[in-house]
Amino acid sequence: MFNSESNLKPVKKAVIPAAGFGTRMFPATKGLKKEFFPIIDKDGLAKPIILVIVEEAIQAGIQEVGIVVQPGDRELFEAFFKHPPKLEFWNKLSEERWEYCNYLQAIGERITILTQTEQEGFGHAVFCAADWVNNQPFLLLLGDHVYRSDLEINCAGQLLEIYKQVQHSVIGLRVTPGNIIHHYGCVGGIFQESEQILSLTQIYEKPSLDYASTHLRVEGLNENQFLSIFGLYVLEPQIFEILAAQIQANKREKGEFQLTSCLEILRQKQPVTGYIVKGQCLDTGLPETYRQTMTEFGSKE
Repeated sequence: MFNSESNLKPVKKAVIPAAGFGTRMFPATKGLKKEFFPIIDKDGLAKPIILVIVEEAIQAGIQEVGIVVQPGDRELFEAFFKHPPKLEFWNKLSEERWEYCNYLQAIGERITILTQTEQEGFGHAVFCAADWVNNQPFLLLLGDHVYRSDLEINCAGQLLEIYKQVQHSVIGLRVTPGNIIHHYGCVGGIFQESEQILSLTQIYEKPSLDYASTHLRVEGLNENQFLSIFGLYVLEPQIFEILAAQIQANKREKGEFQLTSCLEILRQKQPVTGYIVKGQCLDTGLPETYRQTMTEFGSKE
């Protein structure tokens, strides 16, 4: 299962799809993009969600981050990451905040703003990064989730470490009770040497409990436990070929091009490893989960 690191293909780029309309957070999203909603980090700073996600990638060792946005939002994202504050605002900041502005500018140099001209689904948004990724493995993070690790290494870093070991696509997973499994992409698999690492045997989007019980049961878990997708991936670039074929054939699911079914096609072509992340994936895309995330994310416990 494990390959020598002498053949290591380093993961240098991360993709963050952030082109949604944020309809579930209306009316707040009428005035502010959901990616810029504030969250209090462990350092006590109020940060936009998108910055927290970018920092997750960079702190894991990623060199470049591509953020996929709507064309009309490009200026907003570039203004935040690539331009200093207006002089009158700058003059009101403390020296400590000036240092943080310089830090943001440094991050901005590592960010490329990509566009999704039409909102055609999560899979389509990922596909919009194909040329920029340039046939390399890449880290994929969700644009409306933040991650909280149980370890010193962050959640993205955990996946990158597993990728170094297996040298093929890795999907972050979490243990999920059966009564809510229909909300998530889910997997079946066989545990390997570690109780955290699995060889995946199926990847399926939002299964019914009956389907999951029949096809996605993982030996070693309790009867009412399944493995759902955590919201972090390290993917081989072949996923773009599969997405391209789905888009060309106009194979939509509920009107959109999705990623999960393409991951299953990828799994049928090459090994895909699942890793149960030691941490939490916190959703900011719904009012009730955003409230919970605001409470839990910045906690130091």
